[in-house]
Amino acid sequence: MRERVCSKVGCAREAVTTLTYDYRDQMAALGPLGAANDPHAHDLCAIHTDRLSVPQGWTVVRHATLVS
Repeated sequence: MRERVCSKVGCAREAVTTLTYDYRDQMAALGPLGAANDPHAHDLCAIHTDRLSVPQGWTVVRHATLVS
């Protein structure tokens, strides 16, 4: 199975989390790497997971098993 890489432009690190957005509720959900490569989700490496920022007023929901 081919490893999935970070969705950030220019990053070739292995993805470890999956990020999804709910624009209506102004929420970003960050969880373990999704089982399938979803075109509406963004896979992130550990560095970009730690650096995640969202627009002012948005909420970030992190899956309980994630550390940081």
